[in-house]
Amino acid sequence: MDMKKFLTICLLSIATIGFAQENKPTYKAEGDLVKATYYYENGLVKTQGFFKDKKLTGEWIRFDTSGNKVQLAYYENGKKVGKWFLWTKEALKEINYENNILASVNVWKQESKVALNND
Repeated sequence: MDMKKFLTICLLSIATIGFAQENKPTYKAEGDLVKATYYYENGLVKTQGFFKDKKLTGEWIRFDTSGNKVQLAYYENGKKVGKWFLWTKEALKEINYENNILASVNVWKQESKVALNND
């Protein structure tokens, strides 16, 4: 098995780990893309994104068990690209990828309160 096929299988395996048997993923053709949607046991969407030629492509969104967006990611031809965003209770992280390589990380924390002017 060549490395490309191995990595594709690994990516697909990682994308499907942890999904309940009762809420099987759905796949829908949209032009030359396949829209994949994975679900939590409670029926809410866990992850949604696209495949092209069996490789992750375009925008992928991950949600928590309450339906809140927790990650926004981008792929091109199976590789991580562009700005990814990760929301946590403590901060917003912006992770920049260039050709599947981590280029930079910015973290924004809510550390101070907004001052109000009561004139």
